[in-house]
Amino acid sequence: MSEAIILCPVGLTRWLSVTEETGVLQIPHSEVKRCILPPQGLMYRDACRWGLTLQTYVQLTMLDQHTRPQMSPIRMMERSIHSARYIFVENLYRSGKMPEVDYAVLSEWFDWIVRNIDVSIDLIVYLRTTPETCYQRLKMRCREEEKVIPLEYLDAVHHLYEEWLIKGGHFPVAAPVLVIEADHDMQKMVELFEQNRHRILTPENWKRGP
Repeated sequence: MSEAIILCPVGLTRWLSVTEETGVLQIPHSEVKRCILPPQGLMYRDACRWGLTLQTYVQLTMLDQHTRPQMSPIRMMERSIHSARYIFVENLYRSGKMPEVDYAVLSEWFDWIVRNIDVSIDLIVYLRTTPETCYQRLKMRCREEEKVIPLEYLDAVHHLYEEWLIKGGHFPVAAPVLVIEADHDMQKMVELFEQNRHRILTPENWKRGP
């Protein structure tokens, strides 16, 4: 089954590797410190100044993933253009770190993309995790640019995911949602993935919803 799946992780390397001289650099994460302008790290340190810069670039990289040629029956994306808009852009705006004019511009770009380009998805797998667990995992992976992220930020992001995917109403949900409780260790998570394998990988199951 693995040969039938394309995995699309978040564009972390690209979000951390824009420089003044050369534009986008495809470099390994271990060499990120050489970059002059890593937009994700700058955003975490000064969201008011760099939020629009990062989210504009995130929207571009997500659009690139959505529109790549489909070379396998299944494409699994770690995030989507929908979560970028409804979670991370929304969080910047609601927290007062993104001016209304920046929010309006990003939202209008997103709305145009959804109307004119096929960025549809078939299933959302929501790995539902408490902010406290996310915070501990963040500390364990010890990425340099994430060291300044407070628990309050993760709590706000969690609230937006719950509002979007569980409570519903404020933003459209682009596909059926499969919720997997993800506060467990790796062994338990593998068991849960195996239990849901057919739900995730079988197209006729995608229409059943939560």
